[in-house]
Amino acid sequence: MNIYLDDVRTPTNTEDWTVVRNYDEFVDVVTQNGIDSLGIVSLDHDLGDTAMKEYFNNVSPNYELNYDNIREKTGLDCAKYLINEYYDKNPNRLELSRQEKRSEPFNFPMVYVHSANPIGSANIMGIVNNFYMNESQPQTCVRVKIEHTINQDNV
Repeated sequence: MNIYLDDVRTPTNTEDWTVVRNYDEFVDVVTQNGIDSLGIVSLDHDLGDTAMKEYFNNVSPNYELNYDNIREKTGLDCAKYLINEYYDKNPNRLELSRQEKRSEPFNFPMVYVHSANPIGSANIMGIVNNFYMNESQPQTCVRVKIEHTINQDNV
């Protein structure tokens, strides 16, 4: 299963994705299907009105992002949830050495970021790649472009 998190975009190739619009839907899908069932997760950062307001008022003109101005959960929160969920299901990983981690199976989805917010994207990539590094895995979380349409009702 592949998850595409975005409040306004829909990937053009919908048969490849389960589309979720916010943090709660994201958590529900992961909970219902299990983290082991995930292949790819693609995250948007800004999910809702206050996040978009922060983007247009601070990120775009000032290259600053203040999470205190965002009331809804973001794609960063979803990335943190995934990592916490992984450790909840695999608590023994916290005790393993890097060498032991390399020899043990690592079942975590490939995480990408498709957000237009450069700071939010960097924050998501940073936390996911740090997690990968700590798990002795390649740091493969990058920003990608996924062909999409925009739902004008949600803009």
